[in-house]
Amino acid sequence: MACLVCGADTRRGLSEWHSSCTRCGYEAAALAVAINEAQAHSAIDEAQREASLKALRTENFRDIVGWARQQAPSARTLLDVGSAHGWFLEAAAPHFSVAGVEPDAEVGGRAIARGLPVRLGYFPDALQPGEQFDVIVFNDVIEHIPPIRSALEACHARLNPGGILILNLPNSRGLFYRLSKVFAAAGLRGPFERMWQKDMPSPHVHYFNPENLTKLLESMGFQRSFASELPAIKAEGLYQRIAYAGQGSKLKQWLQYAAILCALPVLKLFPSDIIVCIYRKA
Repeated sequence: MACLVCGADTRRGLSEWHSSCTRCGYEAAALAVAINEAQAHSAIDEAQREASLKALRTENFRDIVGWARQQAPSARTLLDVGSAHGWFLEAAAPHFSVAGVEPDAEVGGRAIARGLPVRLGYFPDALQPGEQFDVIVFNDVIEHIPPIRSALEACHARLNPGGILILNLPNSRGLFYRLSKVFAAAGLRGPFERMWQKDMPSPHVHYFNPENLTKLLESMGFQRSFASELPAIKAEGLYQRIAYAGQGSKLKQWLQYAAILCALPVLKLFPSDIIVCIYRKA
């Protein structure tokens, strides 16, 4: 198959469902999406998952809101695509008129019950005809969307002139992702499959780095105005994330927790597994 980004040949990667581009390094996965299927959701403890992620994401979201205000100081309206529990909407609401779109009826329903302005459905179908925004944000979402070009085309159409698109997503150059590939090549596939969220209702189907992501966006009428990294791990909520992964006994989980906690200062020397890129509608 031709690469989504540059059109070069792709080759089979570390599994029958994984492939990578021989030129630009873009990676793809042929994994099935099962949002709103009861069987897929039954394997997830949503309360435990929320507890394991909330501390890290809410702090990262505050940084993203700050960058949005810097890059678009006159922006008023903001759309959060894949708004999930509504944490980003809560962080952005003091500064923007916000709206969210969430395809997962169970998760989105909880956000609506808390009074958040979330519409159930897929982007852009859940929007009103002609509805426009100054800022569109994808937090850990764009890498889950198989028809990514269609989604980006819709972003370009739905942004006001000079509007910005914010993409917060995994980094294929991140330390933990690169280590997971080393383990997979040696026969230990568990970490690699978790990075791709295999067997989850909405697995990852794309893995980008800042360069090939920007190449794709530039081909669709965007110009990058900002790029940064966010921490993928912090001490707060770390044990809950390890426990949620459910690998090994309680003793092994506590040993993993202690080892990662000690390694946190060193991890800052390596590329993070989370990147944020902001693109302006050209």
